[in-house]
Amino acid sequence: MLRAVPKALLHDHLDGGLRPATVIELADECGWLANLPADEPDALQAWFTRGAETRDILQYLATFEHTIAVLQTAEALERVAFEAVSDLAADGVVYAELRFAPELHDALTPEEAVEAVCAGLRRGEADAGAAISAHLICCAMRTANRSVEIARLVDAMRLFEPQVVGFDLAGAETGYPPSMHAEALAFARQRHLNVTLHASEPPDLELIDDAIEHGAHRIGHGVRLARDTVPDPDQPGGLRLGPLARHVLDRRIHLELAPTCNVQIGAVASIADHPIGPFLRAGFSVGVNTDNRLMSGVSPSSELIAVAEAFELTAAEVEQLVVNAVEAGFAPYEERRRIVDDVVRPAYAALRVADSPGAAGAAGLR
Repeated sequence: MLRAVPKALLHDHLDGGLRPATVIELADECGWLANLPADEPDALQAWFTRGAETRDILQYLATFEHTIAVLQTAEALERVAFEAVSDLAADGVVYAELRFAPELHDALTPEEAVEAVCAGLRRGEADAGAAISAHLICCAMRTANRSVEIARLVDAMRLFEPQVVGFDLAGAETGYPPSMHAEALAFARQRHLNVTLHASEPPDLELIDDAIEHGAHRIGHGVRLARDTVPDPDQPGGLRLGPLARHVLDRRIHLELAPTCNVQIGAVASIADHPIGPFLRAGFSVGVNTDNRLMSGVSPSSELIAVAEAFELTAAEVEQLVVNAVEAGFAPYEERRRIVDDVVRPAYAALRVADSPGAAGAAGLR
């Protein structure tokens, strides 16, 4: 049943969500085919997923060499954006924010890259019959020095490309804290840009704290915030919060959690050990995300099902995950309110009526 109900996605990388067959076709077109580790879709998918499951973030990131290589034309970017929206809509996603780094597409100007992606998003929305609202976050690579340029790009392009809704810092995090990009983030605050910052690697709480200090409205992943919590012996299933966790909870700073990816990079041991269940029940604003559908071999439905089963979520709890994400989105408030009130709430009403506490994850929500 979870495959049919509305879902929301705030953290999905465009260059991490290609269809395997599309990677092969684009590689053939641009002369990269000989560099691919496999030229058959199932084998290529298996290769990407093996790379993701190494529990080594650098090896995980290295798989992007192939997807970036085949995305060096406007036509390729538009196609992949269109296919991403189509795939998400087919899986029940009604609100989505995809992200990519314009600076990685050297054959195009950053403006041309963003225009191509936005064209693909619009085409995907139209093809889905307006069943999905799709938006774009532009990332600057934290290991490079173009963050001010990309922040200015977001500020300029949001005026005539309304699907551009936010700014992010992506790539390797350890050793590259947000403070290294203080100028770009100061500009983002000055211009009232929406900001989400990746914070999933060591030094754990320090990285999350640095992201918040520099103006993050949301945290990409933030799974290691669990280290600022302990089980509450006076409240079964409850948490005692340290100062940073308390701040995140009280200020409703949304955590864009991606459970399978978080396991694959070694941030947590398993889905069952992931903090998303305890965080949700403690009142944190958390959502379920795919991060990189190709690399992790996941879909929005598979992630939501895995979380629902691991924590035996009720229908109301699954609904809350979706509402959390839509409400934390960067699209205009009126659009997000419409989706919650007119799409999400009605669709989950029937599930809430039929649901019984503690049984949803194992039974009615599959």
